[in-house]
Amino acid sequence: MLFKSACTFLFFIGLTVSTLQAQENPNPEKYTAHNKGKFYFYWGGNRENYTKSDIHFKGDNYDFTVYDAIADDKPKGWHVDYINPGRMTIPQTNFRMGYFINDHYNISVGLDHMKYVMRQDQWANVSGYVNLPSSDTGSMYNGTYNNTPVNFYQNYIDYDHGTPFPFLTFEHTDGLNYVNTEFCRVDDISKIFGITNTDVFQINLTEGVGGGFLYPKTNAQILGYKRHDDFHVSGYGVSAKAGLNLTVLKYFFVQLELKGGYINMPDIRTTAVTNDTASQHFMFLQRIVSFGGIFKI
Repeated sequence: MLFKSACTFLFFIGLTVSTLQAQENPNPEKYTAHNKGKFYFYWGGNRENYTKSDIHFKGDNYDFTVYDAIADDKPKGWHVDYINPGRMTIPQTNFRMGYFINDHYNISVGLDHMKYVMRQDQWANVSGYVNLPSSDTGSMYNGTYNNTPVNFYQNYIDYDHGTPFPFLTFEHTDGLNYVNTEFCRVDDISKIFGITNTDVFQINLTEGVGGGFLYPKTNAQILGYKRHDDFHVSGYGVSAKAGLNLTVLKYFFVQLELKGGYINMPDIRTTAVTNDTASQHFMFLQRIVSFGGIFKI
């Protein structure tokens, strides 16, 4: 629906302005004919899907792996927070700025602010051991696990009433921050659709590859330890993308992208104790809608 609305809006603008521009100068060199030396930026939102992941947790008194953990994103929907400077990190967002080194290729840096929430109401097999001191409330989970099914929702937290806490809660919700550099190609395909005045309306294909590091703020509670929620450089990611760029009036655009990649985080902070860590790797797929501008400076 968003793609249809964006196209309708841009087409309407194009019809309104194209006749006036053609009368002013029938054969000018179009601003959009060349990209070399232009800067661009965009801001938008995303949705994600993740593959299942084996998550390894270890500390001084425990070492176990959760197999095939299922996780989801945490969408905000259409909300003013996307443009509220004080709350922009709450939704799932994308920011990027780049520079065209020639008419077709550009280099950019950006932040993909994704969110990763392990499903609490799931059964997953666990292997390893827990051997906490008997004085720790988490010692209720002491034992050896050998592909043992565990439901993380079964003993959900309720400190106020003294009922047991969960075996595990785990999410990157502020967020799964992928800080990355991309190298992309852009091709004008306006002629395919009979568009001649690209300074009014232009359609571009874009594709690229990228890589960078993961700087998540991981919200975790393990075996009754105090909830931990802090930023930490945890690993790396690589990605590839393809998209459609719809530019209107030379300077403004809507960009629709599919972006997939691989994330490997061998050093995730889980508690206030530095020896307590987790590791995981998985694939992801983003659907991104962004709004931006492109200018010569």
